[in-house]
Amino acid sequence: MSEWKSTACILCECNCGIEVQLGGADGRRLVKVRGDEAHPASHGYACEKPSRLDFYQNGPHRLTKPLRRRDDGTFEEIDWETAIREVAGRFAAIRDAHGGESIFYYGGGGQGNHLPAIYGQATRSLLGSVHSANPISQEKTGEFWVATKMVGGYSRGDFEHCEVALFLGKNPWFSHGFPRARLTLREIAKDPARTLIVMDPRRSETAEIADIHLQVKPGGDAFLLAAMIGVIVQEGLVKRDWLAAHADGLEQVLPHFTSLDVAVHAAKSGVPEEQVRSAARRIAAAASVATFEDLGVQMNVHSTLVSYLHKLLVLLTGNFGKKGAEYRPSTLVPQAFNGEEGGTTPVTGAKIIGGLTPCNIVPDEILTDHPKRFRAMLVESGNPAHSIADGLRMREALAALELVVVIDVALTETARLADYVLPVASQFEKAEAVFFNFEFPNNYFFLRKALMPPLPGLFSEAELHARLVEALGALPKDAVEKLRTAWLESRVAFRTKFMELITADARLATVAPVLLYRAIGEFMPEGLAEGAGVWAICQIAAPRIASSLARAGFTGSPPDAADALFDAMLASKSAITFSVDEWEESFARVTTPNRRIQLAIPELFDELDGLASEPERVNTDFPLILSAGERRSFTANTIIRNPEWRKKDRAGALRMHPDDAKRAGVAHGGRVRLSTRRGSAEVSVEISDRMHPGHISLPNGLGLDFPDASGGHVATGVSPNELTRSEDRDRVAGTPWHKHTPARVEAL
Repeated sequence: MSEWKSTACILCECNCGIEVQLGGADGRRLVKVRGDEAHPASHGYACEKPSRLDFYQNGPHRLTKPLRRRDDGTFEEIDWETAIREVAGRFAAIRDAHGGESIFYYGGGGQGNHLPAIYGQATRSLLGSVHSANPISQEKTGEFWVATKMVGGYSRGDFEHCEVALFLGKNPWFSHGFPRARLTLREIAKDPARTLIVMDPRRSETAEIADIHLQVKPGGDAFLLAAMIGVIVQEGLVKRDWLAAHADGLEQVLPHFTSLDVAVHAAKSGVPEEQVRSAARRIAAAASVATFEDLGVQMNVHSTLVSYLHKLLVLLTGNFGKKGAEYRPSTLVPQAFNGEEGGTTPVTGAKIIGGLTPCNIVPDEILTDHPKRFRAMLVESGNPAHSIADGLRMREALAALELVVVIDVALTETARLADYVLPVASQFEKAEAVFFNFEFPNNYFFLRKALMPPLPGLFSEAELHARLVEALGALPKDAVEKLRTAWLESRVAFRTKFMELITADARLATVAPVLLYRAIGEFMPEGLAEGAGVWAICQIAAPRIASSLARAGFTGSPPDAADALFDAMLASKSAITFSVDEWEESFARVTTPNRRIQLAIPELFDELDGLASEPERVNTDFPLILSAGERRSFTANTIIRNPEWRKKDRAGALRMHPDDAKRAGVAHGGRVRLSTRRGSAEVSVEISDRMHPGHISLPNGLGLDFPDASGGHVATGVSPNELTRSEDRDRVAGTPWHKHTPARVEAL
């Protein structure tokens, strides 16, 4: 057995620090996993999920050779030189014939696998690919859009110090979302001076220990939040003095709530009026409130409006920019989490938020004869055939494209439809990092080393994109050599030469990460070659967060501070503290046009005012509401295809309330046909009184193909997106209604 090696879990956004021991016959098995006590955020904390990582790293699903589709639909193995030449040539031909905007990019950094995004940007730039999507564009773009309009960008809650913690459609007991989640939840629940509030149709594991569980009806979230704000406004609980100092738009907002009928909205939400009033008063009276909204509301009806009402509740009660409340974190890559509008898509005219195309409209941008339609697709660390709503229609769209290229570790559902499949190293066979850096006042970054070399025949995405860029003729060898020489001379010489080269040649600027990888990757410490591109990220970030860097010990001019930060990343075995903030920093990061909080978003007022008269969503043919993708103890993202680690409920049962099961005539463990307006599936039933009557759920992450002993493929469980429709989406952000899918069950 080897020594303990530091790395990070890749199965949720927290990316907790872990240590692993390698073993097995080839020394590549992750045989032991434990929390890393040296990690400054997680402090040795780890849930059960990291113990499953060997099922991602090792197994028959791994690919080691490039694949090319034959005319008969089967694949043949080809050498890397052929693969790179043909892929680059075919993409370039489509670009030259139809423009780069016809080449769509999906992915670019799966969970815990973020460095490919910066290297993939180089290839995209050369191809002129301007449209892209990833999982964030079917989850968080509505919240980002709202947050950008109100406070200049994404904000988070300080749960460690808050008096009241409010979770909206969020079960952090399983989905985490902040460091040491279960320990923090227990601390809040045990403290009589603190209050834990959960807004969720299901009595989740978090709701089980909550002081107040607002068991909202499926889809009732907007009604509930509007009612709570109505109470705060009508009872004079608005923090007017604080708002006068920091915010604009109060007088625009108040009329929408002064006459709002709290009783009506509470009834529509399914939560008793007195409980609504009690929760609103507790929030208004608290010295600090931290909140977290997640997919339960972000993949639901009125999702962008819910994000707005959530932020409005926080701001009207003065819970921003102070300990225990909401904050704007420092970031290394701010553009990754912004909600700025950037035009519309070429065919459907859907709003592009944060540079991302709504996932649900991708098939509509392909299955048309529109001259600006997407004609080719590069998929990297993503699986849209499985993860986008209406999987059948997405597969039809992929089949209609002139070229599909997939970069991944496995023959995914999307890869099976590709023209070329380019396999790459796993997350533990290369340097990696994540840019989910949201902590406050101290924020952290972990540039983690490869635990082992790639499997024979494989290399990282950085190397792959470098080869594609070279094949496209945009990486002159003399520029690479000049940078290498300058790096060996001094950092000042390197910075000077780098700026000189990218200023003189605009194409070099667009492929800067690849240029850095080729020039200095070989000079990085062992196992960190792919970290070369992070140097530029540090240089760009340093002037923007100079004071935060200085408090963390990275002083001097911005370029010098950036170099010191980069060197610290390379030297550390665990995460480092890259910034230290003061609470007032959040106000400095309010980047609205006048640098003040904006309470009013007029685009949402009609939808808000229409809630009172909105008819109840009733479908007699499909009377139940399916949550298509519930987080459970065993769900750990779709990168783990091997089901063998799950000993209980391997196929993922359909959860339903006892009353619904009785009406359907099905017992616990019985089989039903689950049908929606898009499809049907057979599934076993788990009867649970934790469910809201009329509310049923399937776990996320199932329905993935996995090689069986005979050489074929089997799928375990139901793929929820086979049952969802792409047209069921938010009117503003285009995010799907995966948590509100009309359904019925029939006993088998």
